Amino acid sequence: ADTYGTPIYITKEERDHIYTTDLSAHPHLERQRDIFIFQCHIGTRVTDMYSLKKDNFGQDAQGRYLSYIPGKTKSENPRIVKVYLSKVATEIIDKYNDPETTDILPLISQQKYNDAIKEIFRKAGITRMVPVINPKTGETEQKSIADVASSHMARRTFVGTLYKQVKDPNLVGKLSGHVEG
Repeated sequence: ADTYGTPIYITKEERDHIYTTDLSAHPHLERQRDIFIFQCHIGTRVTDMYSLKKDNFGQDAQGRYLSYIPGKTKSENPRIVKVYLSKVATEIIDKYNDPETTDILPLISQQKYNDAIKEIFRKAGITRMVPVINPKTGETEQKSIADVASSHMARRTFVGTLYKQVKDPNLVGKLSGHVEG
């Protein structure tokens, strides 16, 4: 069985602060910030973000939603994940709506995206210290959250924020594409 340490993620307040940080002097970072915040609101794995297209969106009586089959579980347990879009997620999708493409967001390579996330955290002043395990020594060290920020932190932020609201691990799992339990 896999063992996991305590997941590191940003608070709802930190997420919202990052979203409202003025990055207009750095348009490339502003775009990646918006993508990170969108990911924080929908909880997809980064690999699934790269496969999303406009036809993954729908609307019903409850509002606009995103539906997709997570790539990681597609072969052994294909289930549709349906996530309703928050006001912020809707703003971001509308901001980057380009009628010339089926893409939903202006994505760059995963490595450049992760590098941009670290820089965005620093520019937003999100630098609190967090405990991490040194992979070489196995010892706990303190690092700035900006140094360990990545696209997967967006997913953990979605899960952590949602769990604080609903306290139902099965519902959180269903909305994030995790297996039950």
